Amino acid sequence: MSTTSLTPLLWFVGVICLIPLLLWMVKRSPMGSSLSNGPVRQVGVLPLSPSQRLVTVEVGQGEDRLWLVLGVTPNSINTLHTMAPHTAVPGGLPTGGATPQTTFAQLLQRMQGRGPDAR
Repeated sequence: MSTTSLTPLLWFVGVICLIPLLLWMVKRSPMGSSLSNGPVRQVGVLPLSPSQRLVTVEVGQGEDRLWLVLGVTPNSINTLHTMAPHTAVPGGLPTGGATPQTTFAQLLQRMQGRGPDAR
């Protein structure tokens, strides 16, 4: 076999090997992460047992948003409650828990009443 007949085959194999690499790079880029944002967002999870948990999800966009409280087991998912989205959880934390800049130590001090944002 000559080098001339191997060149197209090598190019083909090279392009096929690049496809998973490019998909992996797009998935981790800002463009790829914006594609995964959909009309459903997980708000919170409460494990009840190793196989059961309560999950709160936000569905919809804009004024049509709703929070669904779901009971999740290995065999089924049941809607337990439907409510309007809250801006803050009763504990005083934002709906997603802590902001990315808030550290665990700051949250602990705030809960103990010693932090700068103490109530």
